[in-house]
Amino acid sequence: MSDESFAASKFQALLRDQIRNEFTASQQYTAVAVHLDDQDLPQIAAHFYAQAVEERNHAMAMVQYLLDSDLPVHIPGTDDVRNDFADVEDVVRLALAQEKAVTAQITALARTARDEGDYLGEQFMQWFLKEQVEEVASMSTLLTVVQRAGDNLFHIEDFVNRELRKGAGTADPTAPPVAGARA
Repeated sequence: MSDESFAASKFQALLRDQIRNEFTASQQYTAVAVHLDDQDLPQIAAHFYAQAVEERNHAMAMVQYLLDSDLPVHIPGTDDVRNDFADVEDVVRLALAQEKAVTAQITALARTARDEGDYLGEQFMQWFLKEQVEEVASMSTLLTVVQRAGDNLFHIEDFVNRELRKGAGTADPTAPPVAGARA
């Protein structure tokens, strides 16, 4: 075998970069949740704690894909995260921007897999594309609710408890397997 056979495809390199992005998103959501918890907003804090776990699981699903594909795995550090926010709207604007950035990254991954003829990689990315549509829609709705609530944070708490906690903890049977979840 030549050295070229061991070189990562562009898709594989981007997937490894995305693991860092997902872990960073998890850390960012943790910082957001802690900030909201400190502001005595338990419902929206719980929502973002759950989002942090979800992003971590996205990273670990990508790790599992690499393991299953017999490809090298390196667990990266994370980028810096923001810890200071002006208000709840500032928090949700950051979350929405983060979800839009991740959507662009996931789209680039799927496009690269297709361009390289990596049909397994392309198929793997399909679930993440669907997930990102849901995440952007959810954060967009939350931002609208936050803007409408104005200074009445109880309206936000009520909305999150009533609408965003539905189905929380319900596993998606179509989700890719997560490394380490076979406990």
